[in-house]
Amino acid sequence: MIKVQVRPNESLEAAIRRFKRQCNYAGIFKIAKAKSYYEKPAEKRRREKRERMRTIQRAERMRRNARF
Repeated sequence: MIKVQVRPNESLEAAIRRFKRQCNYAGIFKIAKAKSYYEKPAEKRRREKRERMRTIQRAERMRRNARF
């Protein structure tokens, strides 16, 4: 659970921005979006496979760029 305490002399808008940023980092928005509609099991497998491949490719690019 994410909690944000309003700091002294902090506006409510700034506290809301901090809350939204923490929710974004925690992945709450992504989970809520995924749960907002039904996803077939086959579509879920395809999506997860694409995400794994993207992660692997990103790590490979980082590894290649780190050598130079």
